[in-house]
Amino acid sequence: MRHSKGYRNRCRKLLRKRPRERGRPGLSKLLYEYKEGDLVCIDICPNYIRTAPHRRYQGKVGVIVGKRGRAYIVKVRMGGKDKFIITTKDHLKPFQAQAVSSHS
Repeated sequence: MRHSKGYRNRCRKLLRKRPRERGRPGLSKLLYEYKEGDLVCIDICPNYIRTAPHRRYQGKVGVIVGKRGRAYIVKVRMGGKDKFIITTKDHLKPFQAQAVSSHS
């Protein structure tokens, strides 16, 4: 029998939390406000699957281009094309190399 190629195919290891990370994310992550032009890293939180982007975007860096309700629109460059991902801040974290790259 052929195996399923569903939306969350082969992501058991990818969408898993380590024992110390379990539970709800901290308030500092949820209260962080992103502005247009901010660089963000996509880090899928398995607690909120309805708003999670596809697993192919895990770990990718994108730019915030807008807001839609509580969600953010993130532009990610993949395969020579710009992809627009609509996701909530549960699956985003600020890209840390922003401050380092501005000095060089």
